[in-house]
Amino acid sequence: MDYEHKAKAVGDCLLSYKRDESGWKVCKKSNDVVVSWRPSSEFPGNVYKGEGIVSGSPEKVWECLKPVPSGLRVKWDNNVKRFELLEQITEDISICRTVTPSAAMGIIAPRDFVDVILVKQYEDGTISSNATNVSHSGCPPQSGYVRGFNHPCGCVCVPIAGEPNKTQVFSFFQTDLGGFLPRSVVDSFFPSSMAEFYSNLSKAVKSLKGL
Repeated sequence: MDYEHKAKAVGDCLLSYKRDESGWKVCKKSNDVVVSWRPSSEFPGNVYKGEGIVSGSPEKVWECLKPVPSGLRVKWDNNVKRFELLEQITEDISICRTVTPSAAMGIIAPRDFVDVILVKQYEDGTISSNATNVSHSGCPPQSGYVRGFNHPCGCVCVPIAGEPNKTQVFSFFQTDLGGFLPRSVVDSFFPSSMAEFYSNLSKAVKSLKGL
């Protein structure tokens, strides 16, 4: 599999989601985030977009978000139980396995996901993680986990001009959770889960010292 090609394509895809304002319907608003959705063109489900301002510099926010095995995300993100590096392809591209705990009061069983992840930096200081599902010989489906599939997803941290201690954070989720979940469970899970994601991210950034 051409992992580099797939990684670059997902970077372009996420940028197009961020730029394309059409068709999004707001499904949840909180102090931290506005969550919208529209039908996915990748699979028979939805793509969800979160947009919010986090109090903290882009460096601090990225420190909490960056997709590395020993990173902070497993500590604050309730939907990431474990994060494993399967293969480093280039400096900016890796293959990783993410393990998620059971959710929705046990209705959603533990899942695992295998993704190619591209970390991309832009000239204006924007930094993003971009991921999509791949297969990898080092990580076949495992007992105890339902194998889910992430379609193009990720987070984009955008500096705010004149506000060095604030960061605009876009997040995109479009996940086939696998298994036999009722559509209503999936549709109610993502908006509330994303609102919690922003709330917990804000707390994690606030607790960082010395950056």
